[in-house]
Parts: sequence; structure tokens; C-alpha cells
Amino acid sequence: MHWNINPIAFTLGPIQIHWYGIFFALGLLSAFYVGEYIFKKEGKDVKLLESYFLYLIIGITIGARLFHVFFYDFDYFMAHPLEILQVYKGGLASHGGVIGAIIATWLFCKKHNLNFWWLFSRAALGGLILAPFIRIGNFFNSEIVGLPTKSAFGVVFERVDNIPRHPVVLYEAFAYFLLFLISFYLYKKLSPQKFTQIGAGVIIAGVFIIRFFLEYFKTPQSEFANILPFSMGQMLSFPFILLGIIVIFYPKKINN
Repeated sequence: MHWNINPIAFTLGPIQIHWYGIFFALGLLSAFYVGEYIFKKEGKDVKLLESYFLYLIIGITIGARLFHVFFYDFDYFMAHPLEILQVYKGGLASHGGVIGAIIATWLFCKKHNLNFWWLFSRAALGGLILAPFIRIGNFFNSEIVGLPTKSAFGVVFERVDNIPRHPVVLYEAFAYFLLFLISFYLYKKLSPQKFTQIGAGVIIAGVFIIRFFLEYFKTPQSEFANILPFSMGQMLSFPFILLGIIVIFYPKKINN
């Protein structure tokens, strides 16, 4: 398969609408609908979700962008600082997005006197559906390409080179969507208290275990990591896998 789609979907006067931005928006919309379903199912005020969602968008975007800037392409962005704001072109690190979501959730719970663990576990489930859309956006940007391959799954990213490569971002998109289905099944089958206890931990650990292993199919994204036995993505995933395990077993006040 040869892939050479223009990252810009269309233009509105001087404004360029990128495919990445479209998929990011679709992912956020899907996450909101999941959150709306959860809030209605558990008898929560949906208007509260609307306010919380704004917190999450800001927290995830800032956290994910800053992690990408500082851990993946620091020299470039220091030379082009205004491009840090051009999130719609791609360049978000999931590790930073999780940190941003945690901070946003803590701030929101503190302001509205809500149980952090209840909200965080539900936010993790809703946020998980965003991940496949982001990776599809990466695919449309012809970025985060995989290592060369002779398999039937190989894709020639013509904007990069003429070598068939693993479409690793599509592997990730599929794996994250499968993890979402499993996590949503757990949410439906477990009691609300049990999901509050383990939900966020299962999702965080699952996402970054997937990320760790699929890094073996990616081309290096950070020159710093080239001298180390693990990629930057793998090194950043270690503490999040540990965090997920800790969250599962950490004793929580789980009243809703």
C-alpha cells in the first residue's frame, strides 16, 4: 500500500484544517459521549461533565504537547517556539496527556468537592477512546512511521521515503480500541465500587504496556534514546506501567 495523502483536509480562507485536528476532534466528541453515558447511568449531573470536559481538554492538550516538546523534539521547538502552539499539526505525547488529565481531574474534584477516584476511573475509560483517533491522525500525517518490513502489512509512506514500513500507528489504534472494549465490558460487569478501585489502573497499565511493546516496531523518535537500550517512549512508559499497578492496589475511599 502506498500512502501519500495531504495532511491538510481543506482550507477555509487563510485557515488550514488538518486531518489530525479532525480526528482529534472526533476522538474528543466520542470521549464526551462515553462520559455522558456514564454520568446518566450513574445518576450524575451531565452539566457537571461539560465543565469537567473543558478541564480535561486543556489539561490533556497542554500536558501532551509539553511532553512532546521536551522529550521528543526539544532542539527543534527551541528553534521554532511559535510552533509549540500548533497542536493541530500533530505532536502530542500520551505520557504527558495522562499527567495533564490527572492534574485536571484533581483540580476539578477539589473545586467541586467530588471523589477523585470515582471521577478519575471514569475519565480513564472515556479518554481511552480518544487514543485510537489520535493514532489515525498520526497516520494521516505520515508520522511516527514504523521500521522497514517485507510483510504484507507494509505501507510506503511516500512523504517519508519509498521503503515499505510497519504502519505501527494503526497497530496502536487497533490495540487501544480493543483495550477500550475490554475496559468498557469491565465497567458494565463490575460494581461501580469495584471499577472505581481498579478501572483507572487497568487502563493506564494496559495503554503503556501496549505502547512499550509496539515501540519495537517504530523508528527512533528521539536522538537521545539512540544510545540507550530502550526508546524514549519505552523509558517514559515504565513509570506509567508502575503507576497503573499501584493505582489498582492502592486503598481508596470509593464512595461516589
